[in-house]
Amino acid sequence: MGTDDSDTLTSDVQYQKPQSAVIPNGTEPADADTQLSASSKEEALWRANVLRPSRDLELLRSAPSVQGPDFNTVNSADDVVKSFATIGFQATQFARAVDVVQQMLRDERGCVIFLAYTSNLVSSGVRDVIRYLVQHRMVDVLVTTAGGVEEDLIKVLAPTLIGDFRLPGALLRENGLNRIGNLLVPNANYCLFEDWLMPLLDKIVDERRIWTPSEFIHRLGQEIQHESSIATWAARNGVPYFCPAITDGSLGDMLFYHTYRNETPLILDVVGDIRKLNRLAIHAKCTAMIILGGGVAKHHTCNANLMRNGADYAIYINTGQEYDGSDSGAAPDEAVSWGKIRGSAEAIKVFGDASILFPLLVSQTFCKVPRQHRPDFDEISG
Repeated sequence: MGTDDSDTLTSDVQYQKPQSAVIPNGTEPADADTQLSASSKEEALWRANVLRPSRDLELLRSAPSVQGPDFNTVNSADDVVKSFATIGFQATQFARAVDVVQQMLRDERGCVIFLAYTSNLVSSGVRDVIRYLVQHRMVDVLVTTAGGVEEDLIKVLAPTLIGDFRLPGALLRENGLNRIGNLLVPNANYCLFEDWLMPLLDKIVDERRIWTPSEFIHRLGQEIQHESSIATWAARNGVPYFCPAITDGSLGDMLFYHTYRNETPLILDVVGDIRKLNRLAIHAKCTAMIILGGGVAKHHTCNANLMRNGADYAIYINTGQEYDGSDSGAAPDEAVSWGKIRGSAEAIKVFGDASILFPLLVSQTFCKVPRQHRPDFDEISG
């Protein structure tokens, strides 16, 4: 480094000439001193840039140290999950989500808990986790898509099967098999669904022609009457069950078919449901959202909470990114800007597969923390 480069040293770097130096053979002392001085200056420069002094920030004073599970002492899966808080990355986000759900369950105001989820989760075994929550009235409002309703009903009639992500679509199509990720649904299942639903649609239209989607789903739950069904337990326990995009699936296909066999087909009143859903949020003393996945179920739930200037608690679990501007991948803070989540809310997003994370979340929250304060739905609906 030339002598002119010494000007690039930051002002807080103090260079001190070494007290003694080993002079290489054949080098004059003055030359050696110049070389060492330049070298020391260079070292001081990179040290100033690389090894900046740590500052005693307030956040560091209470920050725990990173620590994973010690399998010399771990005795259960619960012990592993407890260690998530100090593992870092999404493990720590998950631990924070557990804490937020426990807070919403303990809130003395009696939070109205909205559970929103995409249909693929009902195709998977997460359906049984959701059914458990509805069966024991641990959540208050359901919001899903058409597949979230119909896959629950179809599974009562015939099972969905485990397949493989790599099964070729052309082969499956030739053999009447539909793939959902690594799950398989035979066409025969939808034929059974049609055989069950068509006579029921005739019956429902005879009872009355205009239904809201939530009333229609309630009626389906009453009819299917099966212990494994989300719709059955929602109907029994009076849990409002919303599906704003109810025609976007096999249910829509069946409603379409029904227009050819009945001169007075069913009419679904979506306006009646948006009024009911929004009023549940408006009149609630406290609201909490647990949203699995994205799309219409996520946005519909968040938008209902806009009517009350935002939810008090929010948990997102999905794999979406926000760089494309889609609400599916949007972080909770974006919803704060719209008034869908309050600025003071406890809100966490966990990036990951809900088929793994949601059963774990329920095991650490709803299964362990008794819900002592429930919302007064008579007061809300009044």
